[in-house]
Amino acid sequence: MSMIMAVSFTRYGRLYYLDPGGHSPKIGDKVLVPTDAGPEVAECVWAPQWTSEEIDGLPVCAGLAGEEHLTRDEANKRRRAEARSVSKRLIRRHTLPMKVIGVDYLDSENVYTVYFSAPHRVDFRALVRDLARNLRARVELRQVGPRDEARLQGGIGPCGRDLCCATFLKDFEPVSVRMAKDQDLPVNPMRIAGACGRLMCCLKYEHPLYVDAHSRMPKMGAKVDSPEGPGTVVGRNVPSDSVVVRLDDGGRRCACPSASVCSPRKQHDTMYGGAVKVAESGESGE
Repeated sequence: MSMIMAVSFTRYGRLYYLDPGGHSPKIGDKVLVPTDAGPEVAECVWAPQWTSEEIDGLPVCAGLAGEEHLTRDEANKRRRAEARSVSKRLIRRHTLPMKVIGVDYLDSENVYTVYFSAPHRVDFRALVRDLARNLRARVELRQVGPRDEARLQGGIGPCGRDLCCATFLKDFEPVSVRMAKDQDLPVNPMRIAGACGRLMCCLKYEHPLYVDAHSRMPKMGAKVDSPEGPGTVVGRNVPSDSVVVRLDDGGRRCACPSASVCSPRKQHDTMYGGAVKVAESGESGE
């Protein structure tokens, strides 16, 4: 067993997991998280707790943040806000098709990193010079894609919850329209696109379940014997593990468990039921 805790650098932001390292912060406490640029201040979201799994390689919490760390963190927040405002103003002055997404500041090296989105490649060399002169620091500009834009900005998805990419997703895995078709979802960009305009990441979550279920369930158009008579499979419902059968007698539709129209299951039930009847008849003969 090992102990684990979770922190977030922004309110409702992505969770990062740490080894408490002997410290016992409470929810809401400000703690120090080791980074490449030195310890940074984050908020404890999950208090240290035991987990049954052995987890190695987690960063070790550097303890509770002191007054000097909180003062430095607030000063860096003000610098990032100032850099965002200056960047927007100079982008308008240079009439560039850019949108500022986020700003990072490394106070130890006095370096700003401005993340932006744009419809195409942008020549921002003159902009960088103006930014460096106004901010009196070295400035780096980095263009990000639609998914990274949603991750940095955050927001609410169609499900009503915080975006997966802004909370727990670490890597973006490829998502295809085929996954939506396999789950019988409408292939409508307005229905299957996320806040970033790309296909929703959650389409991948249950896709293996649907692929496995479709390999076991009767195929569409298959002739089956349902509890209410022979018919044709015209629909499948994976969450309820049921199929919709159009009966040959009258064309009426009925929903029934997929196992009830599965030949191997029916053969098993027949054999099992026959064995029970034989046992019962043997007992009655005595």
